[in-house]
Amino acid sequence: MVAAAAITRPRVAFRSAATAAPGRRSVRVQAGPATLALPDSISKVLPKGDLVLARVAEAEEKTKGGILLPGSAQSRPTSGDVVALGDGQVGAKQHTFTLQGGETVLYSKFGIGVTELEVQGQTHILLREDDIIGIMPRPNATAADIPELKPLGDRILVQVQESADVTLGGVILPDSAKERPLSGTVVRCGPGKMGDDGQRKAPKVKEGDRVVYFKYAGDSMETPAGEKYTVLHEQDILARL
Repeated sequence: MVAAAAITRPRVAFRSAATAAPGRRSVRVQAGPATLALPDSISKVLPKGDLVLARVAEAEEKTKGGILLPGSAQSRPTSGDVVALGDGQVGAKQHTFTLQGGETVLYSKFGIGVTELEVQGQTHILLREDDIIGIMPRPNATAADIPELKPLGDRILVQVQESADVTLGGVILPDSAKERPLSGTVVRCGPGKMGDDGQRKAPKVKEGDRVVYFKYAGDSMETPAGEKYTVLHEQDILARL
């Protein structure tokens, strides 16, 4: 009998219809980034609340084909296609999704509350919509598509400006001073953070604004042409220039 598993939060017990009888074994999600392989009897996962289920894109052997970040591979965002959305019920509140089924999303694999599932031999990811970085413009998106990313929530896509050795006032900066803050130009803004009243609060910055932020804030990405971008939460922006 083919069964579906309903999920209310990333770390709960899964049980198929075939395992409901006494003495049958259930499968429990463990904390950490390890992938949970669901029994073959489960062919469908039904997220609950504000959770999103996405099918993970296959890893690329060559760097030019994927969403790339400098530094450790464990900090790189990855992409996946939305398979299912939760029912939106979060306690007494109703969550309104920005995402739609079939869209390709970018997320951080090692973020808090992220759970990897293997369903029928395919790797999936389960996480809250607010933990997704943004929507890519097309399936099988690559690093070249980063400038078209649509940020989610209160996130802001910024094109990074390379640090200069000399300030506008003519002061020569030592290497330590060039570490932070950094500046860049706002490319695109998310719809805003959800308030306690259930309404989204529009961001205060807009496309074209020049902003200053700390170097280590956000998720940094680079296109094959060498253009650098970062996706920040609006609260990580220090000032507009």
